[in-house]
Amino acid sequence: MISWDEYKEEGAVAEATPAPVVEAAQTALQETAAVTEAPLEPAIEAVVNAVIEAPVVEAAIAEAPINDTLDRAAFENKSDENPAIAENIANAADVIANMDVTAGLEELEAGGQRIQVDQKRMINCRADLNQLVPFKYDWAWQKYLDGCANHWMPQEVNMNADISLWKSEDGLSEDERLIVMRSLGYFSTADSLVANNLALAIYRLITNPECRQYILRQAFEEAIHTHAYQYCIESLGMDEGEVFNMYREVPSVAKKASWSLSKTHSLCDPSFNTGTPETDQELLRNLVGFYAVTEGIFFYCGFTQILSMGRRNKMTGVAEQFQYILRDESMHLNFGIDVINQIKLENPHLWSEEFQEEVIQMILEGTQIEIEYARDTMPRGVLGMNAKMMEGYLQFIANRRLAQLGLPEQYPGAQNPFPWMSEIMDLRKEKNFFETRVIEYQTGGALTWD
Repeated sequence: MISWDEYKEEGAVAEATPAPVVEAAQTALQETAAVTEAPLEPAIEAVVNAVIEAPVVEAAIAEAPINDTLDRAAFENKSDENPAIAENIANAADVIANMDVTAGLEELEAGGQRIQVDQKRMINCRADLNQLVPFKYDWAWQKYLDGCANHWMPQEVNMNADISLWKSEDGLSEDERLIVMRSLGYFSTADSLVANNLALAIYRLITNPECRQYILRQAFEEAIHTHAYQYCIESLGMDEGEVFNMYREVPSVAKKASWSLSKTHSLCDPSFNTGTPETDQELLRNLVGFYAVTEGIFFYCGFTQILSMGRRNKMTGVAEQFQYILRDESMHLNFGIDVINQIKLENPHLWSEEFQEEVIQMILEGTQIEIEYARDTMPRGVLGMNAKMMEGYLQFIANRRLAQLGLPEQYPGAQNPFPWMSEIMDLRKEKNFFETRVIEYQTGGALTWD
C-alpha cells in the first residue's frame, strides 16, 4: 500500500506528472490486461484516462491557499436545490470558525494547575469536578465498583409461584396479604423519593468526583428498585393506582414519605448552595434524613417482614427481589454514613453539640415512625413475629445508626430478635438452585453458580 508520505511530501506542491498512486494503478491494470490477454474494458480505459488527468486537478488543489477561516460562499453554493440546508451549514461553519474555545470553561478554572489529591473535599471544593483521579476517597470508588458487580434486573426473578399463591383464595392469610400490599405500597414510591433527592440535590452539592460516580450508580439502582416493585405489582395483578398512592392515602405510609420529603425541600431549590455553616448543616440534615433514617430505618420493617415470608417458602419471588434490594440498600447506607463522617472530619465546626442533639432527635423520630408502621402492618402476630418484637429490632437498628455516626445509643440494652436478618443480607446463604439462578448476581465472567 502506498503511504501518504510516498504519495506527496508534506508541504510540497504536486507536479503536473502522474502521481505514484496513478502510476501504480496504470501498471496494475496493464499487467491484468497482459495476463488475461484481453484488452481493457472501455469503462476501465475511461477511468484510467480520467485518473491520468488527475495531477492537473491535484496541482490546482495544492496551489490553493489554506485558510483557517471557512469560505461561507462555498457552503452557500453547495446546493442549488436546497438553499436552506446550505444556509444552515454555512451558519454552522461561521460559528465554529469564530468559536472561543475558552468560553464556558471559567468555572473549571481553565489554565490552572492540575488537580492535587489534597485539593479534593467532600463539599465546597473549588477543584475541577470533572477530574476523577487522583482518588482521595478510595472507599467511594470501591463502592462504585462493588455496585457495578452487583448488577441485577427484576425480570431475572421467576414470579410464577408468587402469582399462583397470590391468586389462591387460601394461599395467604389476610395479615400476610396486608404486609405484601403495604410493603409494595411504601417501597414503590420511597425509592423514587430517594432517587429524586440524589439527582436534584445531593449530586450537585457533593463536590468530590469519585463520590459523585457512586451517587450516579446509586441513582440507577434506585430506578432498578422502583422497576422491581412495579414488576411485582404487575405480576401479581394488583391495583396499581391503589398501591402507588398509598403514600398519600395510608397514614402509616404517608408519615414516612412526608418525613423524608421534609428533609429535601430546601436542597431541591436550584438556588440553594452550600458554603455557609447554616447551608452546610442543611445538607448534613438531608444526608442524615435520607441515608441514616429513610434507607437506614424506614426500610427495615418491610424488609424483615417480606424476607421472613420468603424463609417460609411464601412469595419467594418477591422475597428474592427484596433480598437483592436490601443488599444494594446496605451499601447505600454505608456510603452515606461514610460521606457524613468525612464531612464531619473536614468541617468539625458543623458537628456542634447542638447539631448532634438535632441528629439524635431525627433518629428517634424516624424510629418512632417505623414502630407505628410496624403496629399498623402487624395488628396480630404473623410470620413468627409481632409488633413488639419489631419495636425491639428497630431500637436495635437505631442504636447502630447512632453508633455509626459517633453518637451515644438511646435504647440501652436493645437486642436483635431477628439474627437471621444479618445472614440473609449475604446472598451466598440460604439459596436453593430451584429458587434462584445465580448467587451475588454478578455479571459476565464474575458469575458464580450454586
